[in-house]
Amino acid sequence: MGRRGPGDAPPRWAVVANGDNRRVSLFAAAAEAAGHGTPRVVEWHDVLRAGGHDFADDELVRLDSPGESAEVDVLLRGIDDPTRVEGSARWYGRFLEGVASLRGGRRLDDPVELAVMFDKRLCHDRLARAGVPVPPSPTSGYVPPVRDWTDVRRLMAEAGLRRVFVKLAHGSSASGVLAIETAASGRIRATTSVERAEEGRLHNSLRVRRYTEEREIAAIVDALAPDGLHIERWLPKASLGGRSADLRIVVVGGRATHAVVRTSRSPLTNLHLGGTRGDLAAVRALAGDRWATALEAGERAAACFPGTLCVGVDLLPAVGWRRFAVGEVNAFGDLLPRLTGLPGSGAEGMDTYAAQVAAAPSFSLPRTTHATV
Repeated sequence: MGRRGPGDAPPRWAVVANGDNRRVSLFAAAAEAAGHGTPRVVEWHDVLRAGGHDFADDELVRLDSPGESAEVDVLLRGIDDPTRVEGSARWYGRFLEGVASLRGGRRLDDPVELAVMFDKRLCHDRLARAGVPVPPSPTSGYVPPVRDWTDVRRLMAEAGLRRVFVKLAHGSSASGVLAIETAASGRIRATTSVERAEEGRLHNSLRVRRYTEEREIAAIVDALAPDGLHIERWLPKASLGGRSADLRIVVVGGRATHAVVRTSRSPLTNLHLGGTRGDLAAVRALAGDRWATALEAGERAAACFPGTLCVGVDLLPAVGWRRFAVGEVNAFGDLLPRLTGLPGSGAEGMDTYAAQVAAAPSFSLPRTTHATV
């Protein structure tokens, strides 16, 4: 982690965020504790309405999630209902326009890399091309769009896949994700947090549900398809305490600094859907000498985005904890309160925000006057 010399002035921080979000207060606390002062907050709703913002040349500019704000969500998705699933393609376009409108400063989040991370098809393709282990996918990269359930069925058959995850290309927090299982007998089941209303609209629910009628699954997929879909093989995952498990690895400045285990009784391990944090020490013991391989996989994924200071890598452990594949790379995957750094990471005793504060001044990203996506 980077350190200031005795004669160096503290960095000036600017954070583009939703100012009342806990992410901002956690990051501000880390900056203040390091003697950097209180970061200047630039509100996402101001950026999106004004069509841009200018930063001073010496400001370190950090972008944070535009989520958890009903006002910003309307500006991005154009839908005045935060529970609705639809609108992620418009969200993606408006978000990238907002990022591209930021001018000046020392940027810690490369705009082009953000565009890739927020498109699961492009992200999967970039990882695969770099030799990072990922689940097989028929929608990786620049491919014809998936138009409907018929396309999903065809692609599964062509790739010989019986169990897949179908995901919104620009989705987050498991929004619009379906874990689909098929059998030779014709039976089918989809596990998802999507709730389909009578009028056909889709809503995110905090309750994971299962659909076993193909017509219902087809109706959901057909409604999601206009926003873009990504399909990947559902890899059998390792378990911990009888629950399915995966890992979130936070990589700061190219180094794996934090890790958390997520466990669930369903294929969706997100904490807001009933997932819980697991015992990391138990996982390290189960992985043994392969734990270093897990951290290396996270760092290799992050290396595909060298212009972004911090990413959260979702790591899928195979049964037995001996092999690992990368599911996703998250630009805003650092919200892990009270989690301190891994031994030997250089971030011992630091949370994810303190680790970024320490690493940012020496992060080798050139000054930017205008971002083009």
